[in-house]
Amino acid sequence: MSTTETHPRQMLRTDAAARHTGLSSSTLTKLRLTGNGPRFIKLGRSVVYDPADIEAWIAQNRRSSTSVNQ
Repeated sequence: MSTTETHPRQMLRTDAAARHTGLSSSTLTKLRLTGNGPRFIKLGRSVVYDPADIEAWIAQNRRSSTSVNQ
């Protein structure tokens, strides 16, 4: 038997994900509808976010210029 403890991932509901990103809950909801937000998981009626997916989305949106053509 392994002595390593496994900890389940702590998923974030929309309100917590909004606080994590600095966005509003309604913005995350709109981003889900357009497909432009972080990846999310539907568990029944609930929407949850994996913090790793949020961090990956933030990294993908990192920019060094406001120019559209980068």
